[in-house]
Amino acid sequence: MTDAPTGAPTPRALSPGALAGLKVIDLTRVLGGPYCTMILSDHGAEVIKIEPPQGDEVRHWGPPFHAHPDGEKDASYYIGVNRNKRSLALDLSKPEGRAVLLRLLDGADVLIENYKPGSMEKWGLGYAEVLEARFPRLVHCRVSGFGGDGPLGGLPGYDAVIQAMAGLMSINGDASTGPLRMGTPVVDLATGLYSAIGILMALQERERSGRGQYLDMTLYDCGLSLLHPQAANHLLNGRRPAATGNAHPNISPYSRFRTGTCDIFVACGNDPTFRRFCAFLGLDALPGDPRFTTNALRVENRPALDAILEERLAAEDGHDLSDRLIRAGVPAGPVLHVDEALAAPHTAARDMVAEIGWFRGLNSPIKLSRTPGGARSAPPQFNADGAAVLAEHGFSEAEIAELAAQGVLVGTRR
Repeated sequence: MTDAPTGAPTPRALSPGALAGLKVIDLTRVLGGPYCTMILSDHGAEVIKIEPPQGDEVRHWGPPFHAHPDGEKDASYYIGVNRNKRSLALDLSKPEGRAVLLRLLDGADVLIENYKPGSMEKWGLGYAEVLEARFPRLVHCRVSGFGGDGPLGGLPGYDAVIQAMAGLMSINGDASTGPLRMGTPVVDLATGLYSAIGILMALQERERSGRGQYLDMTLYDCGLSLLHPQAANHLLNGRRPAATGNAHPNISPYSRFRTGTCDIFVACGNDPTFRRFCAFLGLDALPGDPRFTTNALRVENRPALDAILEERLAAEDGHDLSDRLIRAGVPAGPVLHVDEALAAPHTAARDMVAEIGWFRGLNSPIKLSRTPGGARSAPPQFNADGAAVLAEHGFSEAEIAELAAQGVLVGTRR
C-alpha cells in the first residue's frame, strides 16, 4: 500500500486499519452509540454488537427495508450505521446473560452502552462498583440523554427533544416557519462523534497511565456544544439569537440565492472575497457603497444587498455560475438534493459511497494515508455471529447450546 492514492477509488478498506487490535463491546442501540462504534469499526476495531432480545429497534425504523434471503428485514436506519460489526443477541436481564457479558469483557478495550443511567449499576455491572477493579484497563463510555445527575438526571432523551431543549430548533428555520427540527439528527450524530473522540482520548491516556476510565457522554451536552456562533453571540451581547434561515447571523453575503435554473449558496467570508465576487458579477461599485464596505455594514444592510444580488443572479444558470465562481476563488455551489449529491462526480472521486454485495452506504470521511479505513463488511443480521463470538471467547459447544436453550443467547428477534 502506498502512502498516496493510486488508480480508481475502491469502496473497501485496504488495510487492517489504524485501530486494528482494538476490541469494543457495544451495548448501544438507535443512533448515537452505533454511530460512534461504526467510526471505530471503520478503522479496524473489532466491534461486537450485543443486542437485546428484541434487537436494535432501528432495525424496524422503515421503510425502506432490505429483505435478506431468509426473509428477515432490516431498515435503512439500521443499515446506515452498523456496518463492519458482528451481532450477538443476549438477554442481559438474566444473570446468565450478565455472566456472559463479563466473560466477553475480559480483554476488551472499550465498553460502550446507552442504557438508562443506573441500569448497569442495578445489574451489578457499574463501572465504579465492579468494572473498574475487575478490568482496570477498560474504557467505559456511557451515552445518555441527560446524564445521571442534575435536575434532568436519569430521564430519557431523544435527538429531536434535545434539539428543542438545547435551543437548536429555535435557530433553525426563519421568522415564517418558527422553530424547526433540523432534518438530520444532528444531536445523535454529534454525540457519536464526540464519544468516538473521547474514547480515543481515553485510550491515548491509557498508554501513559495503564488505566482505563469512565466517559459520561450526554445528548444534552453535545446538543449545547453545537450552538456556535449563536451561544458565543449571546454570551457576548446578551441578545436572544433569532433564526435567520439560510443567512449567516454574522456574515454577509453568506446565503442562498435564486438563479434562473437552481438555487446556489455563496459564502463570502471576508472583504477580499466580497470584492472578488462583485468583480466577477460586474458589480464593481458595490464594494465602495457606504452600506457595504465592511462585513459589519453588510450584515446591518443585508436586505438591501440581497435584493441587488438576487436581481443580478436571476437570469444566470446556477450550476454553471457556481462552478465558475468557485474556480475563481469565490466559495459557491448549487443547492442539491440528496440523490444529486450522492451521484455527484466528486462524491465518487472521494470514495464516499461504499458497495459490498447488497450493501450500499456512505463511506468513512476519515482519509488516512497508510492505514485507510472504511466499509469492510455489510451490517450483520440479528445474532448473525452469536455462536462464533462465544466460541472465540472460550465457550464450548455445550455451553452455547445451553445458553440458547435458556433463552440467554437469542436466535430470533422477539
